[in-house]
Parts: sequence; C-alpha cells; structure tokens
Amino acid sequence: MKTNLKIKLQLLLQNWFFVILFIILIFLLGFLSNKFEFSQDITQANRNTLTKGSVAVLNEMSGPINLTVFATKDDVNKGDKFRQGIINFIARYQRAKEDINIKFISPIEEPKLAQDMGIRVDGEVVVEYNKRSEHITPPFAEQDLTNLLVRLTRTNEKPIMYLDGHGEKNLIGLKNSDLGEFGKQLENKGFKFSNPDITVLPEVPKEGSMLVIASPKKKVSQVESEKILNYLNSGGNLLWLLDDSDLKGLDKVAEYLGLTVSKGKVYDPSGLQYGSTPGLTFALRYGDHPITKNFMLRTLFSNPKEVLAYGTYENGWEVTDLIDVAAGGWLEIGNEKEPKFDDEKDKAGPINVAVALKREYGEIGQRVVVIGNSEFISNAFITTGGNLDLGVNVVNWLSGDDKLINIQPMPLKDVNVTIPETRTSFVIAWTIFHSFQFFIPVGLFIGGIWLWLRRRKV
Repeated sequence: MKTNLKIKLQLLLQNWFFVILFIILIFLLGFLSNKFEFSQDITQANRNTLTKGSVAVLNEMSGPINLTVFATKDDVNKGDKFRQGIINFIARYQRAKEDINIKFISPIEEPKLAQDMGIRVDGEVVVEYNKRSEHITPPFAEQDLTNLLVRLTRTNEKPIMYLDGHGEKNLIGLKNSDLGEFGKQLENKGFKFSNPDITVLPEVPKEGSMLVIASPKKKVSQVESEKILNYLNSGGNLLWLLDDSDLKGLDKVAEYLGLTVSKGKVYDPSGLQYGSTPGLTFALRYGDHPITKNFMLRTLFSNPKEVLAYGTYENGWEVTDLIDVAAGGWLEIGNEKEPKFDDEKDKAGPINVAVALKREYGEIGQRVVVIGNSEFISNAFITTGGNLDLGVNVVNWLSGDDKLINIQPMPLKDVNVTIPETRTSFVIAWTIFHSFQFFIPVGLFIGGIWLWLRRRKV
C-alpha cells in the first residue's frame, strides 16, 4: 500500500493518541488503586490474612492497642529487614483494627528506657492495652500474638482450682491420660491454677473462678464431699468430668445438681469406618448454648458416659444438653462384651454426654458443666478435631468470659521452606528466586522488543 504524507500524519496522530490514552489509563488505575484497596490471599492457610478467631478477638477490644518494638536499626546492606517484617506482620492486624499503633525504639540509643521496661532480647515487643501490658519475643506467629491479646482482654483473673489426691487427671500432668497439654493451652490464654487441699482447709476457697473435678479413681471422703456441696450451695462454679457411673463418694453433689449417670456403655459402629473401635464416637450435634454456639467442629470421645440432669424447683437450675454422640449407635445396657442393639433393653442414639447448668445467684450467677468423659481433653486426644476448642469454650463460659468463646485462633497449616546449607542447594534456590525476580521478566521484555522490531521490518 502506497503511503503519502497525509496517511503518515494520520498514523502518527493515532499512535500518539493511543500513547496519551494509555498514559491517562495508567494514572487513573494508580489513582483508583490508591483510593480503593482490594487484596486476596491465595496461600494454603491464608498466611497473609488473619484467621476469623483473631479478627473476633480484635472486634472485642474497644480501645487502642500500642506496640513498642525494642529493636536495633536494620542494616539493609546485610539483608537485615526485621523492622519491615514486623511492620508487615502487624499490618494484618491493623487492617482489622485501625487503632493499633506501633513504634520502634533502639535499645542501644535508649538503654535506660529498655532497662526500665525489662527488655532482655533484641526485637522484644511490649503490647499495651487498657492499662495492661505484656511482652512477646521473636519469632512469634499469629497464634502467639492473638493469645497474648486474649490474655490482655481477659477480665477474670481468678485461678482455676482443681481437686487432687484421689487419682484425678492432672492439669499439669505429662501422662497420656493426664490433662497437662490442655492446662498449658489454658495458661497461654491467661488462666492460672490453684490446688487447694480441702482436707485441711475449712472450706473450698471462694476466690477461685471454678473447681475442676477430673475423674477421681478413689473415693472422695465424706468431709471433702460436704465441703464441695457447701461450695456449690454458696454459688461456686464447677467443671465435673466423669469416666464412670460410680460417683466416687460425690453422690450428694450429683443429687444436689439433679444429675444421673447411666451405667450403660456407648457404642458407635461408625467408628469402624475410620479404623477405630466402637468405643470411640464422634459428636457432630451440639445443644443451643453459648458454649456450643456456632461450633461446627467435630469432636472425638473415648468411651463416654450418658449424662442426664433435670432442673429442680428448690435449687432453680436451668439445664441444657450440650453434646450428642453416636447418632448411628446406641447405649448398650445389656451385654457389653458382645454388644448388639436390643430395642427392649438398649437406648438408640444419639446419646447426650454433657450438660450445662446455670442459675441466678447474686449479681454474676452460678454455672456448672458436667461431661461424661475426660479423655477428650487428655494429652492423647487434645489435638483431635475440635476437642481443644470445645474444652476452652467450656472453661471460658464457666469463668464468665463469654465474649471469648469460639474465637480461638487456628495454627497455620503450611510451613516455611527450609533450604539445606549446601552450595548446590544455595545455587538452585538462588537461580529459582532470581529467575522469577529478574531473568524471566527481563527475558520477556527483550523478547517483546525483538518481536516488535521484527514485525516492523515485515
């Protein structure tokens, strides 16, 4: 096609018009991106955004959160970007709560201040909220910082008391059947423990937030039972974990609560589908109660007992069934050695294994939870499904921290990549990283120019 000066001028104007429009479009996109923000986390476990539990914790914190980071200044030439890493990490929290403030102080430039604040490690962070503060040292993940915020939020500082001396499962024990790991998780969330000897004390101390009775193996003496009964009668909260229909000397306590524990054994044939035994049963249906509100996790129980309770007019208890198990199973009341469902003797599932009781008492009220199983929060089962979350919810409700129920942050699933310290591994990692950072983009840019020039010659 022959071209003249007029056609060349038109093509030149069209090209320049396109360039101007393209530049305007770039400026408009830049303006809009600065005015409106949108982000999408595509990592396996949403590593770059907060979990729902952390967001719920922040929503419950009404005042500002101040973070003071005591860290020496970064040396970018040496690849030291600690401060920027902290800023990026806290930015995830700031997107959910705007009044989170962060400032950096060099302990070298302010040694007196660092000493007064009790700083021991470079990079240590002081978190302040509602006139309370706590320290956290790196490295820390979302669950660590959110647990710290939960501790600062917690209003009830009364210790958890637990009965001991009768073969109970210990909250600081290390055996598989003990509750030590559950106890550690409670300590991480700001709870403290107390172990009063009620055989010596005139009564169960009233300064505790609750009393935990974790499946005693030996009989509780009549004197101790009377003191526990008086503790309940005076408004004390109780968590009672049962693994047996034998109440171990606490019959009067059960009578006071209107509680009965069935002698039969729960069988769940669906457990065989998962390679377990019929004695292991899953819970998927929960009662309408603050402990289990919006609780959608599956929990596992080993040989639970059916627990029933009824409110009494004299004591004013309001009873709620909490946990149903063995929807496709039954309560074997006859032959436990060779279980087979008998509709005349046995009870078809689902079987309730936990009850929550409450009544008006003073300004705060009184709360009791009885669960026909202690294994579900033992060291052997605490990491199974939602067992830990359910156990923490129970303790939060009994301690009066209702707003902290169902906001436990979940740990991240994916992990960081660890590169072996060999020259070959270093070369491979360096090549892959810089290929995506420099080589591939530069190659595509050069290839694009070469293709454009080639087409112009045709």
